[in-house]
Amino acid sequence: MPLKYRSTRSTQGLGSFQDILLEGLAPDGGLAVPEQIPLVPPQTIESWLEKGYAGLACSVLSCFADDIPTEDLDRLTRSAYQAEKFGGHTEIAPLRHLGEEGQTNIALLELSNGPTLAFKDMAMQMLGELFEYVLSKEGSRLNILGATSGDTGSAAEYAMRGRSRVAVVMLSPEGRMSAFQRAQMYSLQDANIHNLSVPGSFDDCQDLVKAVSADLPFKQRHCIGSVNSINWARIASQVVYYFAAYGQAMRLYGLRFGAPISVSVPSGNFGNVLSGYVAKRMGLPIGRLVVATNENNVLDEFFKTGRYRPRSSAATHITSSPSMDISKASNFERYVFDVLGCDAERLARLWEELRANGEFDLSDAATQSAIAQSGLVSGASHHAARLETIRDCHQRYQRVIDPHTADGLYVARRYLERGVPMICLETALPSKFEETIVEALGHGIARPVGLESIESLPQRVKPIQNDVELLKRYIAENTPNA
Repeated sequence: MPLKYRSTRSTQGLGSFQDILLEGLAPDGGLAVPEQIPLVPPQTIESWLEKGYAGLACSVLSCFADDIPTEDLDRLTRSAYQAEKFGGHTEIAPLRHLGEEGQTNIALLELSNGPTLAFKDMAMQMLGELFEYVLSKEGSRLNILGATSGDTGSAAEYAMRGRSRVAVVMLSPEGRMSAFQRAQMYSLQDANIHNLSVPGSFDDCQDLVKAVSADLPFKQRHCIGSVNSINWARIASQVVYYFAAYGQAMRLYGLRFGAPISVSVPSGNFGNVLSGYVAKRMGLPIGRLVVATNENNVLDEFFKTGRYRPRSSAATHITSSPSMDISKASNFERYVFDVLGCDAERLARLWEELRANGEFDLSDAATQSAIAQSGLVSGASHHAARLETIRDCHQRYQRVIDPHTADGLYVARRYLERGVPMICLETALPSKFEETIVEALGHGIARPVGLESIESLPQRVKPIQNDVELLKRYIAENTPNA
């Protein structure tokens, strides 16, 4: 029997992987999760780690998409993860040793070699293949509605541009992304790509997406789907590079399978670190998962106190690591659901409390014990710290990192354990954040060939007010139905 999915907020069954692939929120407002996360035997994982990235992706995804024939999934992963799409790197996500600190090896997992120079490409290229596969089989089409704080939007648009059965409507916060990030998205002229800028923060954009998705008749009539990390396929696709990182760490550092690694993850919407948590639950030997935040430290406060208190849009800081300027992390709900023992009734009550009071408290001993056992720890960075970390990494290791990755490295250094490699996830190439790099180093860095003057390209974006009905009208008037 194929793996079945359910909602985080009820016992409502949602079907198999292909049933949830094109959906956003569950009908009850919750998120789709597997009825159980597969536990993979150690010897099976070891055999996976000997494969190339596409083969590894096929093996990992087959645990969650077992209603897709293996030969089809193999073809899709090979198409998604071609070296030429990822800067010619056959590893797709190479692990690079930085150095040794406190008798701990520190390495950087390169996740930014894809078309838009950010880690979101790692999942989006796979989603493009999966969407086309299912839509072609069904003879239908999809209108993707998404929100971005900087990198999700461009990765989704580059993965979906020109696809005949998919249109993309992407909301972005006005004036809160880097000039490079804006240019990557807004310069696309493909007819199936629609960029809308919204006054406020990413959270405002995300709230609009959720409000449209909650209107089930509208959602069904206009074939609305999601590529944000509320889409489980995004999470499952990102799980793959944690396995790839472990396999490379074994070879790089001479580890025996079962020896732990730690991973530091710059965190905004919590999807990236949730993927690491899923990999750990599947049996991958991850010790600590470090949740690195910036000045928007809502998650750090939760892991330190048990209190979850998202900020308002007005109180969400605009920082030099803008993709992390998020106060309401969508995927946090999936994590809370799991540490509560998959108690959907209790989770639904918590989210009602959150709506009513703006916060909830999970500082009780039982939940804190479950959180501790999950291996997630946290820390917060700030502007001066990320500038100093960029300078230090450049001077010490001759490597320039972007501000989000700098947040991850800064927080990772608090959690080094002797003999346990610390893998820092790279989230984007530094050239996407030239202003901050110049501030840190006193000079910029060369951009990839072909992107030297991307900001000068004509841009196509439509401002829209923070109004659900206006957004629905735009979708109805500008995207085709199935």
